[in-house]
Amino acid sequence: MSPLSCLLSPISCLLSHVSSLLSPVSCLLSHVFCLLSHVSSLLSPVSSLLSPVLCLLSPVSCLMSPLSCLLSPVSCLLSHVSSLLSHVSCLLSHVSSLLSHVSSLLSSVSSLLSHVSSLLSHVSSLLSPVSSLLSPVSCLLSHLIHVACVCAGHNATRDVVTLVKSVLFHRRNPLHFHFITDTVANQILSALFQSWMVPSVQVSFYDADELKSEVSWIPNKHYSGIYGLMKLTLTKALPADLSKVIVLDTDITFATDIAELWGIFRKFTDKQVIGLVENQSDWYLGNLWKNHKPWPALGRGFNTGVILLYLERLRRIGWEQMWRLTAERELMSMLSTSLADQDIFNAFIKQNPVLVHQLPCFWNVQLSDHTRSEQCYTEVSDLKVIHWNSPKKLRVKNKHVEFFRNLYLTFLEYDGNLLRRELFGCPSPASLDSVQLQNALEELDEDDQCYDFRRERLTVHRVHLNFLQYEYTPAPDGTDVTLVAQLSMDRLQMLEAICKHWDGPISLALYMSDAEAQQFLRYAQASEVLKNRKNVGYHVVYKEGQFYPVNLVRNVALRNAKTPYVFLTDVDFLPMYGLYDYLRRTVVHLDMAHTKKALVVPAFETLRYRLSFPKSKAELLSMLDMGTLYTFRYHVWPKGHAPTNYAKWRTATTPYKVEWEADFEPYVVVRRDCPEYDQRFVGFGWNKVSHVLELDAQEFDLVVLPNAFMVHMPHAPSFDISKFRSSSSYRTCLNTLKDEFHQDLSRKYGSAALKYLTAQRTI
Repeated sequence: MSPLSCLLSPISCLLSHVSSLLSPVSCLLSHVFCLLSHVSSLLSPVSSLLSPVLCLLSPVSCLMSPLSCLLSPVSCLLSHVSSLLSHVSCLLSHVSSLLSHVSSLLSSVSSLLSHVSSLLSHVSSLLSPVSSLLSPVSCLLSHLIHVACVCAGHNATRDVVTLVKSVLFHRRNPLHFHFITDTVANQILSALFQSWMVPSVQVSFYDADELKSEVSWIPNKHYSGIYGLMKLTLTKALPADLSKVIVLDTDITFATDIAELWGIFRKFTDKQVIGLVENQSDWYLGNLWKNHKPWPALGRGFNTGVILLYLERLRRIGWEQMWRLTAERELMSMLSTSLADQDIFNAFIKQNPVLVHQLPCFWNVQLSDHTRSEQCYTEVSDLKVIHWNSPKKLRVKNKHVEFFRNLYLTFLEYDGNLLRRELFGCPSPASLDSVQLQNALEELDEDDQCYDFRRERLTVHRVHLNFLQYEYTPAPDGTDVTLVAQLSMDRLQMLEAICKHWDGPISLALYMSDAEAQQFLRYAQASEVLKNRKNVGYHVVYKEGQFYPVNLVRNVALRNAKTPYVFLTDVDFLPMYGLYDYLRRTVVHLDMAHTKKALVVPAFETLRYRLSFPKSKAELLSMLDMGTLYTFRYHVWPKGHAPTNYAKWRTATTPYKVEWEADFEPYVVVRRDCPEYDQRFVGFGWNKVSHVLELDAQEFDLVVLPNAFMVHMPHAPSFDISKFRSSSSYRTCLNTLKDEFHQDLSRKYGSAALKYLTAQRTI
């Protein structure tokens, strides 16, 4: 219906213009007729006057014979003129009548065209909403590009993000990514794309475990393992109605619009089903070393880092059976694959060369050692796709590797938030989440003094879970405890010390930019302490907005803890040695599984950057007495931890219960299903206080542990605390948010929360 609307609209407009043009023509002809009628009426008396003149001249002609000879032709001429004018007058009379009828007809046509134009205008207005509804669908169906990738494990997900960034940066079309993943990659990538919210991008996931039986019988020496064979199964794995797909390795970087590559499908002959670039190394020539025996290939063979698969045709020719027969035949002599799926694709093409469409080599510039990749380009504009297909990756030898490395690093560190842009001429169908977000944003009052605080709460941050390798095996006794914390780049130096103090699992949320995340990666990979700890989950929350969304970041760490219990702390605290084992024993002793308790770990601090950390409670008390240590924030914010009752703790040997007091913000151990932090609190102020307040509202008992402690290490003040101290509007808005939080708590918990409304408000 949309094209019909577009067609009728210009026709209507044209008819309207024709009508408007004919109207003045009709008027002009009417004036011409009137003029000719006047001319005729003027000439008629002249003719009448000439006739008697001729009669008078007749006798004179006898007297004036010579003159008569001269006048006779004149007389004859005038007679003919008179007769002619008479005929002209009659003709003009008929023309006038005809023009009158034409004018009447044109007037009727003009009226009809006016009605038709009005009718078409109404039809167009009726079709306009339908057109706007169908436009995104039409856009998606007409220009949607399908891309498939096999991705398994933590490291591969980071590679996929860089690949996707390079594709999104250049693209002008809607995209549908199809990921064949293991459980780990599925969890990471689904969370990432859900939080990324890129317009006109669809994502589908397919379980690699369900496909393993299709290829597990093939011995493979390649470092990619069984996942390196998964591309052979795409005709089965992908939807049956999907006719074409671009298949990419995760170590690909695009330097152009992927639509150019998609357009090559139109160049396929009727028989061609696979598009590939020739292999740029000598591998399949069999001359790399003595007794080197590669799988059979056509010439130099083809590289499968970039593949155009015509799925519809592949299914039609029986691809699944054909590649299986090829693999079975060659494995009888080759025993195993060396380059995974690439060997089988090449053996298949060797037997069926008519089925392959050779792509120009700039669509897969292969940066492995000893390749002919330099022949694929003469200048930067020639580059289309860069393939880091060497195990050395960025350390590969190539004359222009520095240029390629910089291009790769550009996308590696590129701010992914900038890729959340709508495509021109192709509006994205809004998801439910995006609609709800837009509605919430529209409800905000931009004139509100605290608009920025409220806007921050609605910001959707990209999240990359398990940024590094993570392995955790649940404890069989169900007593395990995860240390949960958040940090930014300026607290990175605390990680090694925390790992030395805490042996158990850790869930850390890191608030960083894309570039900072890469700095963290390099730091962690270079640290002997960090790279040997696999039970630490690092979850990157990417920066966006002007505030530090501290409680959102805490919630990311909390949600991704895998143990029944969590120790909620901050990264600038070092737990006492042995705290992990002590807490595991305590959760059993205090029956945490069946009671609502929040175990308080007393907090202390030092002002010294170099500290001989206390190895026991007795040593800590000695340092406390000597002034080496202090109770946490006693000189700045004593209300925050005073309810811990440090005087009682000094001599306590058994856990003791304390009552909630206003502004109490201890560090606690709770069950993982505890309430989350309230995300309206950003930056500095009331982010932990509000959480402890809600624990109390839910009737958690606050129990202080007598033989546990943690020590805060000194650091420079954060940017957010500086804003709090210097900005009166910041403090005013924080008080406003506190009041609203109290009201929400009262509505949620009723009488159990009334005491908080009467508690003294202090900042």
